[in-house]
Formats: sequence, C-alpha cells, structure tokens
Amino acid sequence: MEEEVVDALLNGDRETQIRAATDLGGLIGRQRHKLAERGVVPPLLSMLHSQDFEAVEAALFALLRLASGSERNKVRIAKAGAIPVLLSLLQCQSEVLMDLAMAALLILSSCRANKLVIAASGAIQILVEMLSGDNTGGDNNGSSMSMQAKLDAISTFQNLSTCHEIIPLVVSSGAVFSLLQLLCGCDKSSELVQKVISLLETMASWSEIAVEEVAGTGGAIQALVETVEEGSPQCQEHAVGILLLICKSCREKYRGLILREGIMPGLLQLSVHGTWRAKDMAQDLLLLLRECPNYGSRKKQLKNEHLEQIMKEIDAEGEEVAGTALRMVEEMIAKLNV
Repeated sequence: MEEEVVDALLNGDRETQIRAATDLGGLIGRQRHKLAERGVVPPLLSMLHSQDFEAVEAALFALLRLASGSERNKVRIAKAGAIPVLLSLLQCQSEVLMDLAMAALLILSSCRANKLVIAASGAIQILVEMLSGDNTGGDNNGSSMSMQAKLDAISTFQNLSTCHEIIPLVVSSGAVFSLLQLLCGCDKSSELVQKVISLLETMASWSEIAVEEVAGTGGAIQALVETVEEGSPQCQEHAVGILLLICKSCREKYRGLILREGIMPGLLQLSVHGTWRAKDMAQDLLLLLRECPNYGSRKKQLKNEHLEQIMKEIDAEGEEVAGTALRMVEEMIAKLNV
C-alpha cells in the first residue's frame, strides 16, 4: 500500500493522485510518517496549486494527516513551501478549502521551528485582515470565515505568541483591535470569547503597548467588565487579569474608568467564587480600586493582611454559606475604604 501511494503521487495522473492522497489519510501514523521521508510532500503541494477543487481538498487532507503527531513532518512541510500556498488558499472563495488551509496553518504553527517562518511570511497581517473584514462585513477578497476558521486563526496567534519575540509583530498588526471587536460582539461565555480573551491577556502580559491599546479602545473596558460578570470561569479569569494589568499600568488614569463600568458586583462575586488565580487577581484589583492615595505604604500592607484574613475565613466557611461569604466581602470593602 505504501509503495502504491508513493508511486501514484509521484507519477500518477490527476485521478490517481487524488485517490492516492485519499488513501494516505487512511494509513496508520507510522506508515504516514515514513511516506513523508520518501518525497510525497512536493507532489501534494503541487496539487494545491491546481484549480481543481477535489485535488486541492484531497491534498490538504493528506498534508493534515502527515503533519498530525509529527514535529519532523511539520518542519518538512513548511520547508517545502507550504506556508505561502496555504495563505493563498485562505483567501479563496471556498469555505471548505479555507477551513482546511486554516487547520493546516494551525498545526504547522504548533511547531516551534516554524513559528518565526510563519511570522515572517505575512501570515499575521493576512489573518488580522481576515478577522477584521469578517467583523465589519468588509471584503477580505474571499469567503466569509466560518466559526471554526476564526477559532483556528486565534489559536494560531496563540501558538505564535508562545515565541515572545513575535508578540510585538502581532500587536503592531492591529490584532488587538480585531480581537476586541470579536469580544464586544460575542456571547461572553462562548468558546470564541474564551480564545480571544486568553490571547489578549497573553499579549497584554508581554506588551505595554497592548495594554494601552486595550485600555484606550472604546467599549473594551465595558466588555471586560461584562465578561467578569457573564463569562465562563476561564473567561472571567482572563478578563480580571487584563483589568488588573490595565489598572497597574496607570492606576490614576484607569481606576475611575473601570469603576464607572460597574465592576464591583462582579469583582466581589469573583473574589469568592472564581478560580484560584481569578480570586487572587480579583483581590489585588479590589485593593487597587479602593480610594487610597498611599497605595504601597505600610497601611496598604496591613490592609492586604486584613483582606487575606477575611478571605481565609470565607474559604473556611465552605460553599454552604455563599451568601454569607459575599456579605463578608462587602463588609471588607467598606472597611478598606475607611
């Protein structure tokens, strides 16, 4: 079977190549990985250049199968010139081919050796333009992105952002604004928002420019506050993390803006019922938002200790007294403002 697939891809006509690419997907992992070493990647990439839908679809499926589970094959596919072809397919008129090309780019971006290559290929700007065009209803010279393509595009950004020198490129491309548009327009507990807000927190953690852009974009702080109130536990965690970064960057400038969006009820709830990381960040943000000109003094340390003691008492009470816990937090805020 392996010999037949290799021979068909290297020497076959259109129908034979399509059949071989389809058969390749049915091979077990070890067999597939061996095929890549025998030169099947170049003919598969040649099929991507054709105007034949069946040939392109079969080749994309085969490349996805070759890349899956093999870092070596991911590098081999990228080095063979797959990335520019995939970027071209992202702008085609077929949603099916767009989805497959986006999935292939996502898989290739998970390999550390490919990250800088992808970043240098123009992929970041293309993905930003696609997301922006889809958000605004503009023309991105292709089909509208499916939800799966959006999820995969954002996951690709997340993969690239693990290489921290790429984050400034992502930020300067306009990605922050595009992501904020998605955040403002979607259900705050959706999978899309979870991916968007996770990526935003990653970028804000490594880039002061990203923090400033989030804070300065109209409606962004409101959307973050809404996510604290309405989002899934993971969405709430990322949202409060971003708000904390914003407030820390310039407390005097952003404290009032955050408070005016009505953060306190959601923040109080999160400080009791959030994930452990969300609880810690919510408590830190509560302390930053209280009106105290000498934050950072001995007085702040004493009040931090007071906050920690109250939260320990809340945790000790357990889930059976959630209402009591919330009342205790409200009392804490009143005491901290004295």
